[in-house]
Amino acid sequence: MGLLDKAKAAAEQAATRAKDTAGELQTKRELGQVYDELGRKTFELIEAGEVSSPALDPLVERIRALNAKLAEGAAVPAAATTEPPA
Repeated sequence: MGLLDKAKAAAEQAATRAKDTAGELQTKRELGQVYDELGRKTFELIEAGEVSSPALDPLVERIRALNAKLAEGAAVPAAATTEPPA
């Protein structure tokens, strides 16, 4: 096998690995999205009283606190959040 053949084989292997890695990354991204959807749906079911679990309570409380923090920020008019000119 000549040098050119070896380089071509190495390039093909690298392309195959890159393709496999891209496919794996896409699958991981999709998995993360589904976990996100599951979490959102679970929170909705908890808020509706359809699901209850003490193991979920700390996470639910964090979500509620963060939602309240966002709501507080939205309630403050834009003019009140800017500092007066120096």
